[in-house]
Formats: sequence, C-alpha cells, structure tokens
Amino acid sequence: MEEKVLTPHEKKLRRRALVGSITGSTIEWYDFLLYGTIAPIVFAPQFFPETSQFVSIMLAYLGNALTFFIRPFGGIFFAHIGDRIGRKKTLIVTLSMMGGGTMLIGFLPNYHQIGLWAPALLFACRIIQGLAIGGEWGGALLLAYEYAPNKRKGLYGAIPQTGVTWGLILGNVAFLIALYLGGDAFETWVWRVPFIASFILIFIGLWIRKELEETPEFQAVKDAGLVEKNPLGATLRENWKEVLIAIAVKAVETAPFYVFVIYMVGYAIRVLKYPKSELLLAILIAALVSSLFIPVCGLLSDYFGRVRVYVFGVIFLTAATYPYFMMIQTGSFVVMLIATIIVLGFAWSFITATLGTMMSELFSANVRYTGITLGYQIGAAIFSGTAPMVCVYLVEKADDQWWPIPLYIAGLAVLSLVGIVAAFYRGRRLRKDTHETAQ
Repeated sequence: MEEKVLTPHEKKLRRRALVGSITGSTIEWYDFLLYGTIAPIVFAPQFFPETSQFVSIMLAYLGNALTFFIRPFGGIFFAHIGDRIGRKKTLIVTLSMMGGGTMLIGFLPNYHQIGLWAPALLFACRIIQGLAIGGEWGGALLLAYEYAPNKRKGLYGAIPQTGVTWGLILGNVAFLIALYLGGDAFETWVWRVPFIASFILIFIGLWIRKELEETPEFQAVKDAGLVEKNPLGATLRENWKEVLIAIAVKAVETAPFYVFVIYMVGYAIRVLKYPKSELLLAILIAALVSSLFIPVCGLLSDYFGRVRVYVFGVIFLTAATYPYFMMIQTGSFVVMLIATIIVLGFAWSFITATLGTMMSELFSANVRYTGITLGYQIGAAIFSGTAPMVCVYLVEKADDQWWPIPLYIAGLAVLSLVGIVAAFYRGRRLRKDTHETAQ
C-alpha cells in the first residue's frame, strides 16, 4: 500500500501528535513512579511504622499494587470516552487527574501526625493516580500510532513507550538532587519536593496537548458513522480472545520492569547494603539507555516483524535475569550498573518497544482504545503491582536468597510466549510484510 503524500499542515500535525504523546506520557509516568521509587525508603517507615520491617514494606508496596488493581477501572472508563468522543479530550483529563494526585501526596502528613488517616489518604491519592494512568497509556499510544505512516507503525508505536523510562529518569534525577541537597532532611521533608514540583510539568503537558487535533483514524471512524456506542460490550463480545492475548503478552514486559526498578531498590539497600544514591543512579543510566534504544527496537520491528523482535526480547531477558542477580551480589557499583543496563536498558527494551504496536494491531479502530486498554491494564493489575510483593514473599520464604526470582520471571516468559504464538496463529497483522493499520 502506497503512503499518502502529506501536506505541510498534516506533517506538522503528525510531529505535534508524536511530541504530545511522549511528553504527556513522560509526565504521567514521572508522577506515577515517584511513589515506587521511595516506597521502602520513606513510605514504609513514615506511613506504616507500627509493624515489623517486613510487614511495613509489604504495606508500602500494597500502595503501589493498589494503583494497578484500580487501573483497569480507569482504563474502562476513559477508553469508553476515547472510543466515543475522541483521544485528545481524554488525555487532557487523565493528565490533570494524575497531577492532582501526585501533588497531594507531597502535602500529606505522616502516621505520627494524624495516625491511620495518613495511610488512608496516601492510598486515596494512589487510587486517583491509578484511575488516571489507566486511561493515559492507551490514548498516548494511539495518538502516535494512529498518526503514523503505514511503514513506520512500529517506530511510532515505540515512542510513547519511552514515556515510562523518561518518567523514571525524571523521577530519579529529582530524588538524586533531593538526596544530595537534602542530606539528613531528605526523609523528613525534602522527599516531598519532587511530588509538589510536578505541577510545573503538568502545565507544560496540558499546554502541548491542548494544541492537538483528533487522530486521522478515529476521525475517519466518526466521519463514516462507525463510532461504537458500547465499545466495552463490543470488545468483550467480539474480541475477548484478543484481550486475553494482550494480557498474556503484557506479563513478561511489566513484572520484570517493577522487579528491576521498584523491588530492587529496597532489596539492594536493605539486604546488599548499597547506598541509596548508587541504586538510583544505576537505574537512571539504564533507563536512559532504554529510552534511546526503544525507538531502535520499534524500527527493527518495522523491518523484521513484531513477533520476531518481541520473542528475541523475551528470550534475552529471561536468559539475563539469573546473571543479573549474580552480578549485583558482588557489591560493586560498576558491576551492578552493567547488570542493570543489560536487563533494563537492552533486553527489556525489545519487549516494550513492540508491545503497544502489537496490541494496537489486534483491534479495529472503533474499539481499539478499549481493546488495548483492557489487555494492558488487566495485565498490569495482575502482574505489575504484585511483582514487588511476590518478590518480597519469595525471598522471605527462601531465607533472603534471590534464586526464586529468576524462576518467577521465566514462568512469566512462558506465559507471554504462549500469548504471542496464539496471536500469530490467529492471523493478525503482526508479520514482517504487513504495515497497514488493522481495520
């Protein structure tokens, strides 16, 4: 299929859509990931202090898991709006909600000041964030994907995925600065600054997204009178197998990410005695490598096919996990940095770069927002927020030994490979020679 020749205005809209997608997604993930970064450092002792260290950390991570359980509900609600009204308006609402929830966390008093109200309010803010991020991902992805040239769907679909890593970078930079400038005051009040300061990023994101127009593919659906009145019902009735496939392929992308960037912060500081700053710096550098490498992997999927790139990434990540844990046991920052770059910067990038595009190609445009959101957010609810808690439990039962975690990730890899085989044999548009949008 020949590519349509674009007018200068259409080219400008395509660039604006890509910028709007990555900018808004970065800001939302910055807000969302701030919590997980310091959950074992600040929230565990300050908001759940009347328990053992194990229970305190588990409760802090429960606040992280809670958002993932809420995400499908936010996803269903906002995806319904996105498939009925449009992508643009939905994304403005989700960005505003996320910013509000993040700022409120920065102002919360702790347990010693207001007792049980402290964890209750903390969880309430996380619920707001979970609802917002539930609707954000699908809209941001489709903003890029539905504007993309047919032969570059993989590249464009990979760009919004870097919002996770750019957001992680912003969050870690903010906390490294806070650690350096705050000193002993970090755990008393300086940790609040990155949360409160997020309002600056929110204003920037809203300004950029305000200038966007509706995506061409959704506009075509509206013009043809094919807008689905009940996107959720239609998706569950006609595309429930595709939703299950999307959930399965999400497993090995999402759980390892939260193992490497959330669980490992607490484990390496508590068990391996790494300084806080070293862990955050290693994750920051690996996230930077990933942010630059994800678009490369997306482009590779345009040439070699989504399935090949995805499967290579799954095998690479699974094979690298055991050596990763052996390397960080050395106590050497350099060795730990290399290990983190391998698993997070390279192996994981192959998987996440292709995930969004693969999911988008499973669904037609009139239910695409709902379809990809259901698969992605239900997968996240099952595998993302629970991953740090599963790891805490497994290591506790193994007497502080790390060996069960690579087995856990290997099991998720098998599940995702079963999902990708199912997608391939259902004849969907995931092959090397297919660049057209699924309609």
